[in-house]
Amino acid sequence: MTVQLYTSSSNASSRKARAWFADHDIPFTERNIIAQPLTPDEVKRLLRLTENGSEDIVSTRAKIFKQLHLNLDDISTSQLIQLISEHPDLLKRPIMFDDKRLQVGYNDEEIRRFLPRSTRKLEMMKVRQQLAI
Repeated sequence: MTVQLYTSSSNASSRKARAWFADHDIPFTERNIIAQPLTPDEVKRLLRLTENGSEDIVSTRAKIFKQLHLNLDDISTSQLIQLISEHPDLLKRPIMFDDKRLQVGYNDEEIRRFLPRSTRKLEMMKVRQQLAI
């Protein structure tokens, strides 16, 4: 199972995520969403993976969000999907996902959920052994 990694080249968290996946030998496919914006269908797929909908993936601090004077409560889902396709800077980055998991933004602890279960178990055993010493 390959992880999809949506990044932008100027984003430090995107670079950290890329390095983490490479360091842990986890196969991933990277896509610079600024150079290659998402299609409406790809945005819909992302939204289906979220727990809180657009709040999870839209950066309300982004310059373009402010320039467009957006209020997420005032626009329809289809309008939002179209806006994200036209303005990929609206998305938080990095966005990492596979068939079951979605993570937005780089977080040292949360990214571990992409480790294979057997690797996570080994890491937990190592931590427990270190705590016992």
